Amino acid sequence: MLTAHPKVAFQLHIELDDVAPTVWRRLLVPTSVKLSKLADVLLTAMGWNNSHLHCFNVGDIRYGMVEDEYPEGEIDETSLTVRQALRGSKRFEFEYDFGDGWSHTVTIEQELSSPLGLKAAVCLGGENACPPDDCGGPGGFATMLEALADTTNDEHESYQEWIGEFDPTDFDLVATNALLQKI
Repeated sequence: MLTAHPKVAFQLHIELDDVAPTVWRRLLVPTSVKLSKLADVLLTAMGWNNSHLHCFNVGDIRYGMVEDEYPEGEIDETSLTVRQALRGSKRFEFEYDFGDGWSHTVTIEQELSSPLGLKAAVCLGGENACPPDDCGGPGGFATMLEALADTTNDEHESYQEWIGEFDPTDFDLVATNALLQKI
């Protein structure tokens, strides 16, 4: 009798560093996907528009997009799976938009196995809205939130014109999972 090999997934906790209110997501991610697909999953789940460079820092190893001017020693994220890249690690860093400097701490909370496996990543939970792309990193985001909250602030109107209504406590689990299913 043939037995199915178990399919493995990681339960990940992703937290955006240096912002208030805290922005986090909890995901189930198949370990068999390429690291580049994990980047797409993280960016989608957090709410980024994926218009900037990114990289993973796992211990002393940097995995990235290997663009024209990539750092020496950076490993192509399309060349390995999540399991291969994260083997033995309990925590790693995901950086997005090197100009704004968004850093995420990603913790592997659990390793789960099932004979069925996951076909796509699933978001289990999260809190708060991701900052808009190009808002100037953690400092720019804090300035933006301050201006949006104060109608007498000199920059209030310009931020409202740029971003529209922005609720920093907004997070839609159903919408996030719908987007993840498209990856």
